[in-house]
Amino acid sequence: MQDLLVAGALFAAAFLLGSIPFGLIISKVFYHTDIREHGSGNIGTTNAIRTMGKVGGYSVFVLDFGKGLLSGVLAWAFSWYLLPGGDMGPGSLVSYDTMLTVAFLGCVWGHIFSPWLKFKGGKGIAVAVGCLFVVFGWVGAWLELAIFIVLVVATKYVSVGSIAAAAACPFFSLYYFWGDWAAVALCTIAGLTVVWAHRENIARLRAGTESRIGDKKKA
Repeated sequence: MQDLLVAGALFAAAFLLGSIPFGLIISKVFYHTDIREHGSGNIGTTNAIRTMGKVGGYSVFVLDFGKGLLSGVLAWAFSWYLLPGGDMGPGSLVSYDTMLTVAFLGCVWGHIFSPWLKFKGGKGIAVAVGCLFVVFGWVGAWLELAIFIVLVVATKYVSVGSIAAAAACPFFSLYYFWGDWAAVALCTIAGLTVVWAHRENIARLRAGTESRIGDKKKA
């Protein structure tokens, strides 16, 4: 039972971490505007670049990416200091891999369903990538990034790369967490949530109205 309580506390902590709306904070503090009133209205990196330029947009990416990395640190700290035995030894109800994916899901959900923004937020890509450098390790995270980059370069659609990388997450989880079905399930839910967050992009892609990289802004 203590294992489950610790996992629940980790989810809550990661959720609150992920919920910090850095896109909105930067736009208001440094640019004296509300990012939600410009472009797509999203607080994530892509709209931040379009709204605030490269410096503001990349600052948002670094901070959102950092939330993901820090969620992995939380998973380690909660596992080591709060779980019975500390070292995730035999007999634990919750594995360390499961704790990683609990933090992953919590951070992604916090970002997408931020309680500070009436449970609206970003689309979770920068946060998810930061998480995956801990959840899948460097190799898995770079493979995810490769999917994103190749498809963005090939199609000029940021959303296509984002959706494909998120959709690939469940398959990577099967490789990394085979046999730990709780970890696979949590990772799958996180990936599919990011796909769901791009539902408007998917609709625009189907309608042929999605913006490409390099498209001129409409007056």
